[in-house]
Amino acid sequence: MTRILNYSLISLLIMTLGVSLYSCQKNTKPEKESELDKINMAWKVTWERFYHPKTNQFYDYLISYEKGKELSHLPTAEEVSRLYPNDCGYGTGMEDCMISAGVMLSMIVDKYDVTENDDLREYAHNVFKGIKLSATAHNIHGFLARGVCVEDGKSTYICSSRDQYTHAVHGLWRYYHSPLSSSETRIEIGEILAAIADRMESFVIPTNDYSIMRADGTPDIRGISKMWNVKGHEAARLPMIYAAAWDATGEKKYYDLYRNYIESSVEQSFNIEDITPTYSFLQMQCSFEILIALEENDELKDKMKEIMKLTSDRAVNRAINAHKNAPELDLTMLTTDWRNGKGLDSKEDYRKVWYCVRESGEAALTQLMSTNYKAFNENQKSLLLRAIMRLDYKKVSTSGIFYLQGAYWKARKHQIIQE
Repeated sequence: MTRILNYSLISLLIMTLGVSLYSCQKNTKPEKESELDKINMAWKVTWERFYHPKTNQFYDYLISYEKGKELSHLPTAEEVSRLYPNDCGYGTGMEDCMISAGVMLSMIVDKYDVTENDDLREYAHNVFKGIKLSATAHNIHGFLARGVCVEDGKSTYICSSRDQYTHAVHGLWRYYHSPLSSSETRIEIGEILAAIADRMESFVIPTNDYSIMRADGTPDIRGISKMWNVKGHEAARLPMIYAAAWDATGEKKYYDLYRNYIESSVEQSFNIEDITPTYSFLQMQCSFEILIALEENDELKDKMKEIMKLTSDRAVNRAINAHKNAPELDLTMLTTDWRNGKGLDSKEDYRKVWYCVRESGEAALTQLMSTNYKAFNENQKSLLLRAIMRLDYKKVSTSGIFYLQGAYWKARKHQIIQE
C-alpha cells in the first residue's frame, strides 16, 4: 500500500513539474512585435545604416546589408568634381540628403514632443550639422547643396532644387521653435535661413527666369530650381522661405519680400494638377505649415487652411495605392551600384520598391500635417500601421522609412495612435 502511494506521489510530482516547465516555455515565448517596436527598429537602422557621421547626413538607399558596405556606392570626390554621372548626382544615393534632413529633423521634434526624451537633443543637433554642412561646404552664400561627399566631407554637385530647399528650411524652422535647440543654434539657423533668402532675392528674378541657378551661377536646364511662375503645388515655396528668414532674424526686408509674393502664391496653390506627385503634396504642407503660423491676415489664413485640407484629401488615394502595390514588390530588395546602370534608375524594378515605402509615409504625413488632421480616419490609420508592420527592418534598403517614422510620431503627437 505504501509503495502504491509513493508511486502516486512521484507521478503527481512529474505531472506538476511538466506543467511548470510548459508554463515557463509558454511564458518565455517571444511576444508579437508592436508598432512601437517596429518604429524603434526603423530608428536604429536609420542611424546605423543610412546616416554617415562624417557628414551628419542621411543617404538615399543601401546596396548591401553587410556592415560597412551599406553605402559603398556613394560617389567619390573625383566623380563629384567632374559631375559624374550628372550635375545633380541623380541616382547616386546623395541626391536627396537635404530632403531627408528636413523630414528627420521635423520627425525628431515631434518625437520629443511625445516622449520628452532629452537624448533626442544630440540627434537633432547632428541633423542640423548636416544641413549646415550642405549650406557652407562650398563657400557659396545661400546655396544649399543636395548632399556632401562622404569621402572628403566637402565636395558637392552643383545643381540643387526647390525640393531640397523646401524640406531643409521647414526642418530648420521647426527645430528653431523647438526646446531641443539652444540659443547659439538658433542664431546659426537664422544665419543659414538669411543666407538662403539672400540668394533667392539675388537670383530669383525675371532675368534668370526666377531660378535659384546652379552653384556656379549658370542656368539649371531641368527647371527644378525655378522658384516663381511655377506650378500650383510649387507656388508657396518662395514666400515660405522669406517668411522663415524673417521669423528667425526679425529683419524687415525678408518680411517685405514675403508680402510681395504671399497673396498671389495662395491663389495659385488652389490649382493642383491630378498628376502631381505625392512628395509634392507633402512639400505643400511643409510650406503652408510655416505660412499659417506666421500670417496675420485671417482671411488669407483661412484660404491656406482650405488648401491644406484639399491637399490632405488628395493624399488619401495615394496611401491606398501604395498599399495595393506593396504585396507585388519584394520590399527586402537591394539594388546594385549605380555605376553599372542600376541604382535608382527610374526604369529599374528597384525604383518601385524604394518609392512604395516612401509614398506610404508621405501620404500619411501629408494628411497628418493638415490643420484638418482629425479627418485621418481609421482606414488611413490602418494603412499606416500596416505599412510600418510589414517591413523587415533588418532588410530594408530605402530611405522611405524616414517618412514612416515621421508619420508615426505625428500621429502619436495628435493622439491618433496610442502607445
